Amino acid sequence: MTTERALPAEEVRAEVEAGQRRLRALLPALTDAQVREPSALPGWSRAHVLSHIEGIGLAMARQARYALRGELIDPYDGGRPARAAGIEAGAVRDAAALGHAVRAALTEASAAWAAVGPADWSRPVRYRDGDLRTALLCWWRELEIHTADAKIGHGPRDWPRELCRHLLDHLAPRAPKDLHLVLEATDGTLTRHYGSGAAQAVTVRGPLTDLAAWMAGRAPHQPLDCRRSGAKAPLPELLDWP
Repeated sequence: MTTERALPAEEVRAEVEAGQRRLRALLPALTDAQVREPSALPGWSRAHVLSHIEGIGLAMARQARYALRGELIDPYDGGRPARAAGIEAGAVRDAAALGHAVRAALTEASAAWAAVGPADWSRPVRYRDGDLRTALLCWWRELEIHTADAKIGHGPRDWPRELCRHLLDHLAPRAPKDLHLVLEATDGTLTRHYGSGAAQAVTVRGPLTDLAAWMAGRAPHQPLDCRRSGAKAPLPELLDWP
């Protein structure tokens, strides 16, 4: 697989702060009727998505808080069942309460990540048995992808290019194992290769944001061009999220 330089943690933190500012700016316009409307995720309303953003923001912030104390803690007390229950409980709130809760979570996230110094990024965390940089990247992905899922004015076509490049690397395990998958961005020089060179080649072309959206399981803004042996072909089925 072709990759680019790993974005330094301090640059990721700056991108996260920008994403948090965007979300804060979008929240005040939401009405009670709008938070009940469907999101881009099947079975979830906008309120579900916002409740999840609140929860994952606090979960990753506490990874940072505990790591700086030299301690490990699970992202959620009670694991995934507690996570799911929290989303459902939070989703019943009205727009004002949801907005207040999400803004409070973003404030806590900003404070927690601002406390991480240059020498701290390799500190271990319980999330995926990784380090603080791993946890920050998770929060970046969750923040940007689910802001788009909420359908409140910032979609995949607005994703920062650095995020898109990161997603194409992070989501490489989704590429089918029996193909040589080539992604070509039509708005730049970026190309990604996944799989064995001896496997059947499939080339998918489109804007970088649309390629990243597809790899993330979201709808591209415009149809992607897929070619197999030079002929148009349907997009291949991607594997599960890593």
